[in-house]
Amino acid sequence: MRTFGPATLAVLAILLIAPPVVAQEAMDPREGLAAGLFDAEEAIWNLSKLATVQPPEAFVGVTNSDLAFKDNYVFQGNYNGIIVWDITNPEVPTLVKDFLCPASQSDVSVYGDLLFVSGEGLGGRLDCGTEGVQERVSHERLRGIRIFDITDVTDPQYVANVQTCRGSHTHSVLKDPSDDDNVYIYVSGSAPVRPSEELEGCSGLMPEEDPNTALFRIEVIRVPLDDPSQAAVVSSPRIFDDLDAPPRHGPSPADFEAAEEARAQGRFVTTVRGQPRILRDRQVAAYMRQWMEDEGREGDPTAQDSADFREALPDFMAARNRARGIIPQARRGPTQCHDITLYPEIGLAGGACGGYGLLLDITDPINPVRIQAVADSNFSYWHSATFNNDGSKVVFTDEWGGGGGPKCRASDPPEWGANAIFTIDADSRMHFASYYKLPAVQTSLENCVAHNGSLIPVPGRDLFIQGWYQGGISLMDWTDASNPVEIAYHDRGPADAERMQSAGSWSVYWYNGLIVSSEIARGLDIFRLEPSEYLTANEIEAANTVQLDYFNAQGQPAYRWSASFPVARAYADQLERGNGLNAEVLQALRLGLDVAEEALGEDRAAVLEGLMPLLDEGTDQAKLSMLRGILLQLSL
Repeated sequence: MRTFGPATLAVLAILLIAPPVVAQEAMDPREGLAAGLFDAEEAIWNLSKLATVQPPEAFVGVTNSDLAFKDNYVFQGNYNGIIVWDITNPEVPTLVKDFLCPASQSDVSVYGDLLFVSGEGLGGRLDCGTEGVQERVSHERLRGIRIFDITDVTDPQYVANVQTCRGSHTHSVLKDPSDDDNVYIYVSGSAPVRPSEELEGCSGLMPEEDPNTALFRIEVIRVPLDDPSQAAVVSSPRIFDDLDAPPRHGPSPADFEAAEEARAQGRFVTTVRGQPRILRDRQVAAYMRQWMEDEGREGDPTAQDSADFREALPDFMAARNRARGIIPQARRGPTQCHDITLYPEIGLAGGACGGYGLLLDITDPINPVRIQAVADSNFSYWHSATFNNDGSKVVFTDEWGGGGGPKCRASDPPEWGANAIFTIDADSRMHFASYYKLPAVQTSLENCVAHNGSLIPVPGRDLFIQGWYQGGISLMDWTDASNPVEIAYHDRGPADAERMQSAGSWSVYWYNGLIVSSEIARGLDIFRLEPSEYLTANEIEAANTVQLDYFNAQGQPAYRWSASFPVARAYADQLERGNGLNAEVLQALRLGLDVAEEALGEDRAAVLEGLMPLLDEGTDQAKLSMLRGILLQLSL
């Protein structure tokens, strides 16, 4: 028997008692990035950045919002108006037009030679003036949809507006496949109802008090294409009837920690919808000034004034909300949607409606009908929706914290402020599959939560590129609905190293081979996909065969791929990734595709027909069937 000395026995004892040493994962490159507004440190993976362009002078420091696309133009909303970029050369985007016309949020959509712009804030003017509107009731105020003729994009012509009772926070443009004379706009307005003296028929009462209330409904606008000046509201569907108050979660541990730290520092903290809200210094100054006026106190605030205001803050905020028409009610279901994504090719819409995700039948565009509503206690605010291309799945985003809070901290639950993926069955019923949240921890100085994005048209896969505010952009593969994974990203450090400053990707969309992001504070970013182990050059080339004339985020198009060799090679790559064909067969298939592409006429057809038997060897029948169809079309 082998014996061991005392030193050896001591080492063995340590090895038996101590836990095994596990290799530490390398820190995500997005963590710890240096701050800066226009010079922040950046991290990028499986993307290449082509350009960043700063906003024109009148728009610097004002929030950039959503994007729309037409031809080689990008229309970028901004709370001060609209910015138009020419991206013919995506490495050197050029400014075409900066149109000053303030009104939050200035979300944008296009159709033909028309540009539609949302206005919801109280300061928007019908005449696009910059002086705002000070009066409580004013017939100069714009809250609704502006319509511009952009036949000449360098000189937009303001042709009409349609006013609504709650304004337009966002909107969605619907081109009904059976109606070539009109387009329809679904309006989502989340602000308090305006006074009836300002717009006749507006009522903010509960349905039991006024069945014609402006709450619990959306507006549908019909725009005659031959005379858009005649655009008007044609229906107000009440798609929220009979929905109970949804379940909801409270603050996260990080929220409590931040609130307690702020109180310890002497900052002012209030509560909004059960969540602690740390007031910014300029908010405190404005609120205290108003409170002192109400109390008849004069002069600069003293220490005693500050102490008294701190004690009065809850009552002051409640009175302020009442003055703005925000009156506490017994908890109910949603009174409005935030975003509605219309997918007319399949006759469905996804409504992200505060406390619920809705599935709507839009086959009659004027009278959408609710099919199903789903709620989730992990979701705070259902914000936007995107279907996969065949309509068998939908992803909803949760804008926890309203987009202004840091909700990607280490202790924030991964199911909060995330995406929720649902499958859709043959009876148009949604079934929860999984969550996806940005996997990189962000700091308390970075507003971060799930926001707007779009599909990337890689055939055979479901890929979703998405903005996360100061979490940057993230490309999610959700082909397997139960196991979404990240396959590319771009991120910057905080906009400011000392305090929270709103910045980051409001929205990011694929458009004709480019990835275009609206950066809230920094301007416009343009990227391209780079090949990787997760996405091949052939798959990228196949996606780029899809070319759109225009794109609106909330008017989802159906992607179609013409039979082409890039599409065939993309399916071959996917068969390899999924072990759907063995290596020898794949090698022969790829060689045959190369030979066929160089051949013409009958020679090409003969080569492609000769490849067909190779596909009998595989196991992924769905991919093999698609590839057979491509080869057959190419051989004709």
